[in-house]
Amino acid sequence: MNARGNFIRINKWLLPLSWLYGLGVKLRNMAFEMNLLKSRSFDIPVISVGNITVGGTGKTPHVEYLIELLKDHCKVAVLSRGYKRKSKGFVLADNDTPMKRIGDEPFQMKRKYPDITVAVDKKRCHGIDQLTELNKADVILLDDAFQHRYVQPGINILLVDYHRLIIDDCLLPAGRLREPLSAKDRADVVIVTKCPKDMKPMEYRVTNKMMQLYAYQSLYFTSLKYGSLRPMFGGQDKQNQGKRPLESIKADEHILLLTGIASPKQMIQDLKPYTTHLTPLTYSDHHQFKSKDIQHINNTFEQLPKPRLLITTEKDAARLYDVEGLSEEVKNNMYILPVTISFMLDQGEMFNKYIISYVRKNSRNSILDQRKDDRKSHNSDHSGNRTRTISFRNN
Repeated sequence: MNARGNFIRINKWLLPLSWLYGLGVKLRNMAFEMNLLKSRSFDIPVISVGNITVGGTGKTPHVEYLIELLKDHCKVAVLSRGYKRKSKGFVLADNDTPMKRIGDEPFQMKRKYPDITVAVDKKRCHGIDQLTELNKADVILLDDAFQHRYVQPGINILLVDYHRLIIDDCLLPAGRLREPLSAKDRADVVIVTKCPKDMKPMEYRVTNKMMQLYAYQSLYFTSLKYGSLRPMFGGQDKQNQGKRPLESIKADEHILLLTGIASPKQMIQDLKPYTTHLTPLTYSDHHQFKSKDIQHINNTFEQLPKPRLLITTEKDAARLYDVEGLSEEVKNNMYILPVTISFMLDQGEMFNKYIISYVRKNSRNSILDQRKDDRKSHNSDHSGNRTRTISFRNN
């Protein structure tokens, strides 16, 4: 299922509602363009990662890529709205903050990167103000904020699923677009995600042409990369010692793949080469597991022949850690499958330089900026302060 567009389904009978929805979105965007609604820029590097489709483009792995790139050089803060959390307003997470207070994706990132700052706030401008007042960040990564136009980020990254290109889709509710195709013009960077690893050179050229980007926009391609399976329960020692690569799955092992994400089809397809005994058990995105769901998971796993194991995602694990009722058999055989991203066409270095250059130019506190100042002190041709550029262009 590597063919482009095979995940797209248009409900044509809903197109009249899509036209009405599109009118409302157009009026809102016009209000920002006419300055009836105001966008704010900030005196701190702000990088937004988002999409114009409903879920499933790989936002979290791409945000985590940026965390990995920057965390050793400056104070990184991730600001999310905290979808489906049980709290309100601004919440600054610590290592003991429960998932319900901040949402599954922020919880996943805080658990994975305990030394960075993770916060949630539906009002992103207020959240940025709070982080800067608390001196918690040299750079702020906005998770899923492409539609939050009250913030004018320095870099606006738009993610597009290779299997559901926005040029082939249509507006909600007939399709899955949150905004019209023209919204992509606000992006500084467009990343086509979940690309097949065997993508042909002609496909790159065709996709590049079809996206119809402007000269100020950069186009990148990434694919998903899976890490080693690690036990979900049993403490850190067991998690480290019990790691096993996907290649270690035996021919007679039966796999229950448990997902509550927007687009599980990609993971299902990617796991098929490793086993012929794959049973998907799928729930809706951000699904809150209840007792009846847990019982269903236990029963489904019990019905699989031995040897057997249960694989789930990091995002789903965030919602399952504190859930009661999982059987000991399930817990002893439950593994998390980490997902990262890899740039294609050797574009990774170019992307990294682009991000680091932006942060360096706009940050006054990071190690990156100190290195810049050190080089200035040894080079008389670079005297004085360079003008700071908070945004590459107007929204």
